[in-house]
Amino acid sequence: MGFDQYHEPADELSQKTRTFARMITSLIEEAEAISWYEQRISVERNSAARAIMKNAQKEEFKHFGMNLEFLLRTKPEWRKELKTILFTKGDIVEAGEKAEKVVD
Repeated sequence: MGFDQYHEPADELSQKTRTFARMITSLIEEAEAISWYEQRISVERNSAARAIMKNAQKEEFKHFGMNLEFLLRTKPEWRKELKTILFTKGDIVEAGEKAEKVVD
């Protein structure tokens, strides 16, 4: 079974890079699952079914967070930049612009 997650020949990539690519792919898949549940929840009329979907979505969000934390531990420069954006108050775009200045 082939995988399309690499843009370079897999046998030329280091194990570290291959793990990184897997975690990025996992992050994307968790984000997609969160979105799919959000859509299903928004149209589901049965309250029990909706509650189950919300519970499942929460699990996907937890997985997303674990993947993101792994990546941030792998890329300290990402953590440094994101610290100026995530969990802050105020304008998100302004925070992003400040983050660019912090990293440089």
